[in-house]
Amino acid sequence: MANQYHYDVLIIGAGPIGMACAIEAQKENLSYVIVEKGALVNSLFNYPVFMTFFSTSQKLEIGGVPFVTISPKPNRNEAVEYYRRVAEKFDLNIHLFERVQQVLKNGHDVFEVKTSKTNYTANHVIIATGFYDVPLLMGVPGEDLPKVTHYYKDPHLYAFQNVVVVGANNSGVDAALETYRKGANVTMVVRSSELGPHVKYWVRPDIQNRIKEGEIKALFNSELVEIRDGEVDIKTPEGIKTIPNDFVIAMTGYQPDFSMLRKFGIDLPESLCPVYNEETMETNVKGLYLAGVVCGGLDTHKLFIENSRVHAEMIVKDIVG
Repeated sequence: MANQYHYDVLIIGAGPIGMACAIEAQKENLSYVIVEKGALVNSLFNYPVFMTFFSTSQKLEIGGVPFVTISPKPNRNEAVEYYRRVAEKFDLNIHLFERVQQVLKNGHDVFEVKTSKTNYTANHVIIATGFYDVPLLMGVPGEDLPKVTHYYKDPHLYAFQNVVVVGANNSGVDAALETYRKGANVTMVVRSSELGPHVKYWVRPDIQNRIKEGEIKALFNSELVEIRDGEVDIKTPEGIKTIPNDFVIAMTGYQPDFSMLRKFGIDLPESLCPVYNEETMETNVKGLYLAGVVCGGLDTHKLFIENSRVHAEMIVKDIVG
């Protein structure tokens, strides 16, 4: 493997936690590079355009840089701008639109990292890839049609259309409310008997009232069973219901790229929660660390930016210690 670049630390993922790891490495005068398959803070970039965070801006800060917003809870656009400014302030060494393809340890205990653009070697590797990479599929006929999306961004696309929103957690509720307000005819399909327990407290009354008034239709204890051009079949307690449909927004959740973690040699038990040392964040592969929400496996409600920022300090402390 012809090597072009060697670093003390190679970080996979330029999200807030990957950036926090780079800032800590910089503080300790470690050479580092962040390699990111998409844009800076790629997951946040793919969030809905008008999304408001559950957290306050203070809890999203990294590198000691104040995140100043007018309202206590920042929106997606403010967050994307904040993290860009942080990257500029620290002049972070980030290689964007470059996908990591392989991480192998050679006989000298050095990692050889192959990407879509070049090769690197590194003494340590940190995986901070989040969980927004792989949508949880419904596994129904027609899910691969162009009218189906697992990533909802801008409600304007759905103006005056028949829209089915699958799911009733924050992303599903936001999609239903925003598309309804752009003139869409919205039907929510909810597997359980009620809205998700984690729905933002300031949004819950809004969606409840829209459903109560009949402005948004909600089918509880129901699931989508087939998608076709122009219509969908929904299994309800009363039987199969077929309704006209132009778009399906499937807010069914996401998961880390488990195949990538396995490929890099990380142990994944049946629970799919990766094996790592909770004090150092080091995996079963010596010198290979996990940071951020990727540590939670399928339990994506356990870790957030605010409670995993500390991983950066733990990892770099272990590396220099």
